Amino acid sequence: MDLNYVLVTDSACDLSPDLLRQWGVTHIRMPFTFTDDGKEHLDLDEPLKTFYAEMRGGRVVKTSALNEAAYYQAFTPLLEAGKDILYLAFSSGLSVTCENSVRVANALSAQYPGRKIVSVDSLAASAGEGLFVYLAKRNRDQGMTLEQNAESLMQERLHVVHWFTVEDLQYLKRGGRVSAATALLGTALNVKPVLHVDDEGHLIKMTQVHGRKKSIRYMAEKLGETIREGSPVFISNADCQEDAESLKKILHSEYGVETTLITDIGSVIGAHSGPGTLALFFMGEHR
Repeated sequence: MDLNYVLVTDSACDLSPDLLRQWGVTHIRMPFTFTDDGKEHLDLDEPLKTFYAEMRGGRVVKTSALNEAAYYQAFTPLLEAGKDILYLAFSSGLSVTCENSVRVANALSAQYPGRKIVSVDSLAASAGEGLFVYLAKRNRDQGMTLEQNAESLMQERLHVVHWFTVEDLQYLKRGGRVSAATALLGTALNVKPVLHVDDEGHLIKMTQVHGRKKSIRYMAEKLGETIREGSPVFISNADCQEDAESLKKILHSEYGVETTLITDIGSVIGAHSGPGTLALFFMGEHR
C-alpha cells in the first residue's frame, strides 16, 4: 500500500537520529542554551558524555520550545514534495511545543489545501514519546492511513507508562519540580524520588525511597503490576548505562520481560532531570 504521509517528531523523544532514519521518521532537533554564555545549541550538537560532564561540572542549561519558524522549516519541504504529515509532539503538559505545531499546521493547511497535517499530542516525554513514535511507525508499517494512525494513537496514548528516578535532586529543584528544602534534605539522606507522567502529561513525584538500588527496583515493581502482555519496553538513561543494564536484568530475571530498546536521554530532557536519570517506559493497563 502506498501511504503518502511522513511521520515527524521532535528530539524530546530520545531516540537516536540513526534509529529514526531506519524507521523512516523525520525529526526536528530542539534548542538549549548554557546560561554562562547564552549560545544556542541544538539537541545532540555535542556528545552526551561531554554534555553531562559539563552539567556535573556546574554548567546550567536552559531549554526552549520549538518555535513556529522551526515547524515551518521542517514541514514546508515535505508539503512541497506532495507528502502529508503526521506529527508526534512532545507532551503539552511539559512544553508549548505541541501548541506551536498546531498553529503552524493550521496555517500551512490553508496554504496547501490538498495536503493533510495532523499534530498529535503524545502526552509523553523522553523514550515514552519514543515509544509513542514506535507505535506510530508500527501502525504505518501495518498499512494504517494517516487518519487511522492518528486515531489509534489517541486511543493508546494514556497507556504509555513512564517511571523516572534521578541521581541528584538539584536539577529538579532548578526546574521547580521539587522544593529547595526537599532537595537539600533528600541529598543529605540519600533519598531518591520516583516520578511519573500523569494523564495530562505532567511530570509528578509519586514516592521517594532510600538509595539508588531501591528506586530502580521500585520502577521494576511498577512494571510488574501494570504491564500489558507483549508490550515493548524502553529504558532511557542520562550517562548511567550500568544502571540501565541492571534494570534490564531485573526485568528479565524477575518478571520475564525482555527490554526492546535502551536509549540515551538527550540534552533537552537531561537539562531538567540531570545526569544519572534513569527511566522506564511500557504499555500498561493504565498510566
